[in-house]
Amino acid sequence: MAEFPDPDSRALLEPDCARCPALVESRESVAWGNGSLDADVLVVGEAPAYGNPDADRWRGGNWTGMAYTSRHSGRAVRDLFADAGLANEDLYFTNAVKCFPAEERGENDESDDAPTNREPTADERANCRAHLRTEIERVSPAVVATTGKHATLSLLGDLPGGFLDSVLEPVASDEFDATVLPLLHPSYQNVWLPRIGYSREEYVAEIGAVVGERRGRGE
Repeated sequence: MAEFPDPDSRALLEPDCARCPALVESRESVAWGNGSLDADVLVVGEAPAYGNPDADRWRGGNWTGMAYTSRHSGRAVRDLFADAGLANEDLYFTNAVKCFPAEERGENDESDDAPTNREPTADERANCRAHLRTEIERVSPAVVATTGKHATLSLLGDLPGGFLDSVLEPVASDEFDATVLPLLHPSYQNVWLPRIGYSREEYVAEIGAVVGERRGRGE
């Protein structure tokens, strides 16, 4: 089972960041990257969801201040890389956008339901790109693994063949001077794995093989 990350491993790049006024209003905290600065794999999600403030520990980055710490996606993605043979010291987790982007509610919506998330805007992604670049430069990983379509687009900008065709296909990013490995978002992994012709075991093995190859090249 996935281990909860050490809070001291957070990369507090701009603790009171206020570059995106709408995100300042919607977030509870900034979900900073966390993990080893000597990691071979830097894992990038899209943005934190609202999370669960009542959970014992895995409350989500919006409450913990650490990326990929939700009960479902956070544990699932950490388990995925553990099953691929990667230890905690091999991994660093972050998001393309560090704050929870809330879906705007209607004027008459007085429900007590938890806020839902929307896709980050192009401006929000651009405002946070400097943080992501700093993280990639500091860690200098062999592989930057992007989980899901929007995280992948945040790094690569365009996917000519479509997202599913890009999964498990390493791409060189000139902007970030890194090898990007697109992966399925953990929340939809079981839905999409059959569509791309992989069992979970085969998928895990391929992730491990790609990382091992890049490690061997010294990338």
